[in-house]
Amino acid sequence: MSDRAALLKGIRTWLALFVVCLALSGATAFPLVHELRWTEDLLRALSVPKHLPALTDWITHVRQGLDTADADYPFVLYGTDWLAFAHLVIAVAFYGPYRDPVRNIWVVEFGMIACAGIIPLALICGPIRGIPFWWSVIDMSFGVFGVIPLHVVRKKIKRLERLTSEPVPGLATA
Repeated sequence: MSDRAALLKGIRTWLALFVVCLALSGATAFPLVHELRWTEDLLRALSVPKHLPALTDWITHVRQGLDTADADYPFVLYGTDWLAFAHLVIAVAFYGPYRDPVRNIWVVEFGMIACAGIIPLALICGPIRGIPFWWSVIDMSFGVFGVIPLHVVRKKIKRLERLTSEPVPGLATA
């Protein structure tokens, strides 16, 4: 396998991983009410309240809020539907670098900027919305872990770009 083919394969593998994770994290925003009920049941079944009571209390508090919103103000949850949709749309945008990485490196860089933006968003909006700091740290980890595959992809694209721009030995240049 040529260097170019190996780089392209690596780029596509990392992008596929990123897109799957992005789409899954978005898709989980659709059934939030049910997910939190399942999560609460699972935490209790695993005896988590004994070891991490703050986590269990927070999940219960959020579930109660979502239950109330779902019962009395279901339109509020429409915002999380849009959040899910945005994840899916952004995931589709990564088809560009999958198809032509050098030309569409900007999509990867845009994703890296978005990952970096998660940190100030969590630090600013978390306290405004009454989110515990430890939960904001979990939210910020999505940006940290999201930027890792994108950084790897960007480095590989830059190497691919250098390989693509190198003159082919034996060919005359005008």
